Amino acid sequence: MKISIITVLLAAAGVALIGNAETPYKAKPEAVERWRDWRFGMFIHWGPVSFTEKEISWSRANTNPQCPNKGPTPADVYDNLYKKFSPVKFDAKEWIAIAKAAGMKYMVLTVKHCDGFLLWDSKVSDYNIMHTPFKRDVAAELAKACHEAGMGLGWYYSPMDWKDPDCRNAKNATFVKRMQAELTELLSNYGNVDVLWFDCDGRSAPWDQATTYPLVRKLQPDIMITERLDIGAPGGGHHNAGFIGPWADFHTPEQKIGGYDSRPWESCMTVSRRGQWAWGGHKDGVKTFEQCLNMLIQCAGGNGNVLLNVGPMPDGAIATEQVDRIKEMGAWLAKHGESIYGTRGGPFKPGKFGASTRKGNTIYLLIQNWPGETLELPDIPAKITGSSALTGGKVTVKQVDGAISVSATDRAKPVTVIALTLDKPVMELEPVDVRRISKSLATSGKGVVF
Repeated sequence: MKISIITVLLAAAGVALIGNAETPYKAKPEAVERWRDWRFGMFIHWGPVSFTEKEISWSRANTNPQCPNKGPTPADVYDNLYKKFSPVKFDAKEWIAIAKAAGMKYMVLTVKHCDGFLLWDSKVSDYNIMHTPFKRDVAAELAKACHEAGMGLGWYYSPMDWKDPDCRNAKNATFVKRMQAELTELLSNYGNVDVLWFDCDGRSAPWDQATTYPLVRKLQPDIMITERLDIGAPGGGHHNAGFIGPWADFHTPEQKIGGYDSRPWESCMTVSRRGQWAWGGHKDGVKTFEQCLNMLIQCAGGNGNVLLNVGPMPDGAIATEQVDRIKEMGAWLAKHGESIYGTRGGPFKPGKFGASTRKGNTIYLLIQNWPGETLELPDIPAKITGSSALTGGKVTVKQVDGAISVSATDRAKPVTVIALTLDKPVMELEPVDVRRISKSLATSGKGVVF
């Protein structure tokens, strides 16, 4: 692809290739709040690598010393897998049906991972889905189906390309122009895009943020952007450190549940038992329902989202064991989703007892571990006017002597959900770290909080 064509693509977006960044700005507050209301999304790692049942990108042997991969699959083998990639069972509507059955509200597809393969009809690089036997624009089909179904849509896009010899080398500026041209295609040709999931690899981040961010914001003003384009840049920290740059919207703890944070965040996790992102074969297995539900509860209670990954098989279908597991999540959410969707974490921060969420005048206690006959929590500056057990049975709540005592006749497994109605809006309450005051409650004879 000649630079002149790339320049035309960027110029069409109205973004200069040189010059200072516009004043940094983030997604509009209403876009941020909509994304937070969703709480639960599907991550999809997929590509020709699924033939090998090894991890995407990292399993490719290194051809660029500036990149960290040192995988077991020779580059000439890995880079030619696409020639037999024909996922005839790929059905965007089926993927969305599965996500909806799982209670998920948005989807993020790896349209370009670090191996450089593109899952869309690109004019920038020939290393894409249209040059496989499949010859169908996966991104276009998924975008259309998401828009028709009211499902949030996101693209995972790796700024680094471990296959491209220009990445992080003498021709990096030329590489970045190609990167920006790819982003222009992704954000111009597929309608509304809700999330742009930039990644990082722990190395330098020479991605010309001064023009890349304005390009993205101009093409999709309401898009939510991860913090990772800046990770590796001076002061960028680590993707588990909670850093959010001036243009980014949320941080992304990986394979771990984030701590309570008033800022937007999202934990990316895998349904794979081994923690693999791409299809790892049927031997890979899946996490238990309790483990998956715990991710959702702890993230929502910590005021964050969870993006739970599936890895479709080479034929484009999602394995039955992965589908069955996430559908169990959906069955639970169909009954108790009011305690997750549209909520914010708190006021009691997550602890060994479980977590709490809130919205309107209601606090939802998601109790995963009962310390005894009762769960005792610190009092709040509001009156509890009512209570009910969403999971069934009778609940008793007492608010006396600086503590809240909760008991239930039926302790549902793996979580008991109790709703407390207050006499004031719950978002007026300051978050409370239960662990810091459990000792004082215990010694006051009010019971043990954990």
